[in-house]
Amino acid sequence: MSGTLPISTEGLIDFLLKMNFLTKSRYLLFLSLLSFVFVASCALALSKTDREWLTNATPQKEKTFSPLPVLTKDNSYPVLSAQSALVIDLDSGISLYEKDPDKEVLPASTTKIITALVAMDNFPNDLVIEIKLGKVDGQKMGLVSGEKIKVGDLLYGLLVYSANDAAEALAQAFPGGREAFIKAMNDKAKELHLVKSHFINPVGLDGDGHFTTARDLTRLSEVAMQIPQFAQIVATKEKTVESVGGKIIHKLININELLGKVRGVLGVKTGWTENARENLVTYVDRDGKKVMIVLLGSQDRFGETKELIDWIYDSYTWKEVKYPGAYSP
Repeated sequence: MSGTLPISTEGLIDFLLKMNFLTKSRYLLFLSLLSFVFVASCALALSKTDREWLTNATPQKEKTFSPLPVLTKDNSYPVLSAQSALVIDLDSGISLYEKDPDKEVLPASTTKIITALVAMDNFPNDLVIEIKLGKVDGQKMGLVSGEKIKVGDLLYGLLVYSANDAAEALAQAFPGGREAFIKAMNDKAKELHLVKSHFINPVGLDGDGHFTTARDLTRLSEVAMQIPQFAQIVATKEKTVESVGGKIIHKLININELLGKVRGVLGVKTGWTENARENLVTYVDRDGKKVMIVLLGSQDRFGETKELIDWIYDSYTWKEVKYPGAYSP
């Protein structure tokens, strides 16, 4: 019978053993040789496949990502009196400076950032509120009982002049009253994942259960600055608002001393009480390099924030990150 009969590896081994061609030691050697042949064959096959893949692959273009801040100068870090501080590059989320950013502290009037967001969520700008206030402590824009004024004008008083009477007027006008407004503030904090913040008044007066952190305020302020109306108000140096009919005039001057004096500063909010000391949240945009600075419990909020601004833009360089590209079949 002519031709070649196919035979399996097991059959070949069995045949050789029966014919006494393989001893036990030769059997083991034979298995080793078969393993080598198998591995070598697989390697050759894979090598061929790789060559074919590379031949047919399409090179992908180099990808460029947003510039990232890189510390390029060995400048000494600023030494601050502040209890807590945080500086974040907003485009990348990279921290540029930290000092106890998760420490729970008294927010003082930086509270009014979340007061403003709750008011904007619930009131139209042209809604007219009749003022019905009793005694209000602290900074005031001079609202008069019985005065009628628009919500949009109260927001200027709240954020430009840090007016406590504006905060209380907005809270009292809320459906359900002041306590419902405060609940809405804490609901907003949960919605924004401010995990170490709680508020017991719309003004920022000190009290048990009224606290925040630099990290939470950074997150809150970043969200707020994405709202055009909010960003416009906190960037306002001076503003005159009137009651409906124009009988009562309120001239408002922003108490943020850096606004209009330090290049790139566009808000956000000051705060002070005797126990909280000096607080300041600052948004800076220099040549498209945006940072948020939160300084809490400082002895010199304006001086130390300016020092941080100068240090950041002198020490960091924003560099494009390039991915070299890859092949895809």
